Amino acid sequence: MIDQELAAKTIQLALDSGATDAECTVSEGEEFSASVRMRSLETLKDAGSRAAGLRVLVGQRVGSSYTSDLSAEGIRKMVESALQVAAITSEDPYAGLPDASELGSLDGDLRLYSDDIQGIRTPERIQQALQAEEAALTADPRITNSEGASFDAYSGQRVFANSRGFLGSYRTSSCSLSTTPVAKQGDSMERDYWYSAARSHSKLESPEAIGKKAAERTLRRLGARKVATQKVPVVFDPQMARTLIGDIFDAIEGDAIYRKASFLEGKLGERVASELVTIIDDGTIPSLFGTSPFDDEGVPSRRTVVIEKGILRSYLLNSYTARKLGLKTTGNAARGITGNASVGHGNLYLENGDKSPDEIIRSIRNGLYVTELIGSGVNTVTGDYSRGAAGLWIENGEFAYPVSEITIASNLTNMLLDIEAKGSDLEFRTSVASPTLVIREMTVSGQ
Repeated sequence: MIDQELAAKTIQLALDSGATDAECTVSEGEEFSASVRMRSLETLKDAGSRAAGLRVLVGQRVGSSYTSDLSAEGIRKMVESALQVAAITSEDPYAGLPDASELGSLDGDLRLYSDDIQGIRTPERIQQALQAEEAALTADPRITNSEGASFDAYSGQRVFANSRGFLGSYRTSSCSLSTTPVAKQGDSMERDYWYSAARSHSKLESPEAIGKKAAERTLRRLGARKVATQKVPVVFDPQMARTLIGDIFDAIEGDAIYRKASFLEGKLGERVASELVTIIDDGTIPSLFGTSPFDDEGVPSRRTVVIEKGILRSYLLNSYTARKLGLKTTGNAARGITGNASVGHGNLYLENGDKSPDEIIRSIRNGLYVTELIGSGVNTVTGDYSRGAAGLWIENGEFAYPVSEITIASNLTNMLLDIEAKGSDLEFRTSVASPTLVIREMTVSGQ
């Protein structure tokens, strides 16, 4: 466990050495990963780390440094190095810490840490990866190979202090289990995956359930074909729909806004999406991966409505981008161990709908159900969207056959306005989540 006073003493040393303001992060963690393939262990990683990072201001000049040597001498050298960097940098009129009135931390247990992960010994962790892969390999004779399975775990602590009187810390833990089987039928060979992740080992899906789901997802892709180029409704499964929410984040985070590098810049208060679209950033929901008691500047995490029934209500900001835009921080500062804070998100999600995925599929006469996206052809400056895709073709409300080697294209402006249905299947497997989504029309390019 890190002594919180280490961060506080580092701040005081920086002030005594000439800094006018300072921020210090100290973190430690243990990381584990076991990968298996075709019933044999392939890689095993079990590592720990401790480090401290310091950001100082001398007036409006900024300098940063970090160290993994947490001795008194190591801390002294880190402070000295950060001040040396500040001495040679240009002044930034927007540099600074949040006001003291903006600082604070959420009360109560956010359930970010569980002891049960540490209680799972290495042989059992490896065994769970083997069990997940075995469940996939034995699910169907057509599953002939595997790209492997893995069990990953992390536990750690983060301490943050600044010269405005903030001192806080929290512990986190996480674990995940995944597998990727390969199926073959004639000349068709396909692979897909499934996974589960949680703050507590007790919340993970069973290895057998993960393997079975991965097998089902893989088998349904066999015999994939191309389709003729056409404009049709496109349904994004939850795992693919959340990538759209990630694209929206890239367009509403403060750096993109003040640089005028977003198709949503200057549109606060305007309609930018269908009335079905309410996107929320909430860093306060217990046990989720985007939750923390405070952001990486010591500002309390909060719930921010980004888009409300299609109306853009807020950007996501740290204190620097807020000052640039003449606004207030939304508690979305993010950084590694050191350096200037960027903008991050808490649990960013599109609000749940009231239609089951089956109801949504039955409502589509002719269209595409997307289960995989390939490439990164999304331009959040212009909104242009073009990505390789694979999935299932829908005919008369039913899955007809798998499709692959196609491209879906549109513009994010049109896509947001054309969201005409959303599922009731919102589930947080990462810090970004969405239910099933239907876009009224996109261009599907195939043969």
